[in-house]
Amino acid sequence: MRPFRPILMALMLSTTAVGALALPSLSQAATAEDLSKDSRQALQTLYDSNPAASAISKKARAILVFPNIVKAGLVFGGSYGEGTLLRGGVVDGYYNSVSGSWGLQAGAQSFGYAVFLMTPSAVSYLGETKGWEIGVGPTVVIVNEGMAQNLSTSTLKDDAYAFIFNQQGLMAGVSIEGTKISKINPAK
Repeated sequence: MRPFRPILMALMLSTTAVGALALPSLSQAATAEDLSKDSRQALQTLYDSNPAASAISKKARAILVFPNIVKAGLVFGGSYGEGTLLRGGVVDGYYNSVSGSWGLQAGAQSFGYAVFLMTPSAVSYLGETKGWEIGVGPTVVIVNEGMAQNLSTSTLKDDAYAFIFNQQGLMAGVSIEGTKISKINPAK
């Protein structure tokens, strides 16, 4: 066990340092104007890099956009970010994305994600719940690069499609399974 002690200490220090850097930005809630602007920019970045997302957006009833999720962990981890719900290109609400996890994990990363709500029932579910846990309720399909190449508007059959983008950092894998999305009131 002794040879692993320096590695463990380095991971703990790096996770603590990254978490400390991320906490000030999390403690200062974004304004509604900032969230709206950042969400639109993030969505455009996604469209520019992924034509399937752009095509799906034309059929979506609404789009949840989280431009910047910060995730950190060392055995226990968590993630947090804020975003918007767009309907017809207009902001129709503000939401946060929160998750917690435990297990074999170490590191920190940031990423964005967008969930394209395809059915009226998926949009209703988001509005009627006191927080939507991904994996419970409407079916959400995570679209990876391979799937995106074969996805067309004629093959869309699920309630929602999620795209993860702008991954940066040192943590293996990204998942939004188990994430809770709740309505918030951002600062003016």
